[in-house]
Amino acid sequence: MSSEMSIPSSLALQQVLRKSFQHLETNQKTWHSVLAECIPLVGSVGNLAQQLRALSNVNIPNTPLQAFPDLQQRLHFKLVLALDIVLEKLNEKLVLLQSVRDSHSNQLMAAFQLYERDADTLDLYTCTQRSPVAPSIADMLEWLQNAELYYKQQFLKRKTLLHSLMPDDLSLLESTPERWDSLETSSDTLFRVSFFVESNKGE
Repeated sequence: MSSEMSIPSSLALQQVLRKSFQHLETNQKTWHSVLAECIPLVGSVGNLAQQLRALSNVNIPNTPLQAFPDLQQRLHFKLVLALDIVLEKLNEKLVLLQSVRDSHSNQLMAAFQLYERDADTLDLYTCTQRSPVAPSIADMLEWLQNAELYYKQQFLKRKTLLHSLMPDDLSLLESTPERWDSLETSSDTLFRVSFFVESNKGE
């Protein structure tokens, strides 16, 4: 199959890939926005755990507050209730992260379906040809795959962390902010995506 015969198919695929990258840029913004909203929430988890530990270390009947019956139990209930509310909000954020993951997976599937449909008309040279301002079709498909892997791994790690939290495990709760921050990994793929999208705006 000659390169000339590959041109119509390659142009159609490149157009779909460009739209996929624009969609990925939107997903990135949503992803980072949701993670930013999680920061104060995971901080609250750690803070409430510290308050629960401090409360457990106080013997209220031996303090001036002994005149208030069941105060320790009521304070404990209030803190646990606040913790449940924060964890519920974090789970709502998790749903948003899942929607970003699924959205990108759908975009990737559409791009690969088009590639597979026209595979017979796309030769190796056409798929691997790069220019100073644009990656090859193979590059773009690989970057989209890497981005999908990034979203899947990040979502799974954060879901596992949140589902491991128990109100009676104060040590785990106290370490939540640090453990949450440690899950973030740099992604060269997403950096290249941003560069590619920015360099092709206006086309």
